[in-house]
Amino acid sequence: MNSERPEEPADPGRSDPPQDRGTPIGRRIFLGTLGLGALGVVAAPGLQRGMESFLARAAEKDPTGLTGLLPNGGGFRYYSVTSSVPRKNAENYQLKIDGLVDRPATYTLADLRAMPQTRMVKDVQCVTGWRVPGTPFEGVRLSRLLDAAGVRSSAGAVRFTCFDGAYTESLTLDQARRADVLVALRMQDKDLGHSHGGPVRLYVAPMYFYKSAKWLSGITVTEDVRAGFWENRGYDIDAWVGRSNGRDDEPTS
Repeated sequence: MNSERPEEPADPGRSDPPQDRGTPIGRRIFLGTLGLGALGVVAAPGLQRGMESFLARAAEKDPTGLTGLLPNGGGFRYYSVTSSVPRKNAENYQLKIDGLVDRPATYTLADLRAMPQTRMVKDVQCVTGWRVPGTPFEGVRLSRLLDAAGVRSSAGAVRFTCFDGAYTESLTLDQARRADVLVALRMQDKDLGHSHGGPVRLYVAPMYFYKSAKWLSGITVTEDVRAGFWENRGYDIDAWVGRSNGRDDEPTS
């Protein structure tokens, strides 16, 4: 998911990425998959289920992450801004909450699963135009984690980092506290797999899907909103479906 437009390799002024960060995927590779992406949305259910099964098995053995560019997942098109992403599971996953909080914390996957879970079913809308209707997500409300951390009065925003080593996002504090913003552990009534951004991702229901950062690893409370990966490349910071990025899609909530 997060099938947003790709970017050319890193900015000239950027220092060399860490070894566990993949290289950004070029535009030509992405454009070459758009025809396949259309097939993933319109394919007959039997054909689509077979394709999903095949791609899921292939993705587990794909060290490049390029299978993430192919259509899959009931209409979703997988996409990462790096060529490979480390895999995390219940044994090594951690979510850190820090910044302008009184009680910084680190949560394991078991910790998050033990918290009260919220389930919602809403349409997912990509800024490139495709929509997957009636998609269930389940997880912990972000507001619960912020309350537990004790957000300081000087805070005004929340920044999200991901263990792909490249992707970032931000919300205002008011946006982050909405009831329809989750730290998601499940999607389509299954635990989040790696290709869907698992084991934990952000889900911001009323905004375009690039705000729902995959492979979530850090939540940092800040004074001001900091432009994320795609905002630094021209996307709107406020990404309300139907009210941003020059689009007029129907709202998802």
